[in-house]
Amino acid sequence: MRVAIIIPARYASKRFPGKPLVKIAGIPLLERVWRIAQLAGGDEVCVATDDERIADLVKSFSGEVVMTDPECRNGSERVLEAAKKLKTCPDVVVNLQGDAILTPPWILKALIDEMKNNKNATVATPAVRLTKTQLEDLREAKLAGNSGGTLVVFDNQHRALYFSRSIIPFERSQNDGEYSNVYRHIGLYAYTMSALEKYVAMPESRLEKIEKLEQLRLLENGIPLRVVEVDYRGRTHCSIDTPEDAKKAEEIIAKEGELF
Repeated sequence: MRVAIIIPARYASKRFPGKPLVKIAGIPLLERVWRIAQLAGGDEVCVATDDERIADLVKSFSGEVVMTDPECRNGSERVLEAAKKLKTCPDVVVNLQGDAILTPPWILKALIDEMKNNKNATVATPAVRLTKTQLEDLREAKLAGNSGGTLVVFDNQHRALYFSRSIIPFERSQNDGEYSNVYRHIGLYAYTMSALEKYVAMPESRLEKIEKLEQLRLLENGIPLRVVEVDYRGRTHCSIDTPEDAKKAEEIIAKEGELF
């Protein structure tokens, strides 16, 4: 089974223009993601972009880049186009967001292992169980109007039942111990090529429009999505959407060290 990790990256961003090129603790953001991907155990890592500035950056650190159509509507379309342009078509594609600089490589490896070891898996995505403290922090952020943070519930076979920006499930009573019953979704996906093609060809779904969560398109069309429970091993989760997030990421790296 051949696995390609594809990193979609675009220059334009309303909240953070030129984000992939911005240096975080002295290293361009996109190069950080590429270095993490190199440690995940895939057969190939490439960046998919429509911008020559990003392509030049990738070439500067000897990475592989695939130029894609500027009319791609989202990262999934860009990833599919890039996968089809690779010299050897992969069996499995991992869509790694170009700003996921604090994603531990063992989480990517867990996705790849799930696709390799589970013959029934066509799409897989990770989730992490929240501690009670993390859940309370997230609840306060939601009450303050922050829509960030997606939660997921799944069945006994780890098939996703639903994703939501609201905190699910509702806990009428708490269990003993450090952990809550709530799982936070990590926005990474591994697809078989056929599943990715089906997903991209589908129109935007009803619940997807309501929640603004693309993965709901799969569930609404009856495509099972495997949830892989992962452990950050003490590392801090952080996504880069604004210049303020970049500063926060630098603070985390200074405190916790590099992932590569």
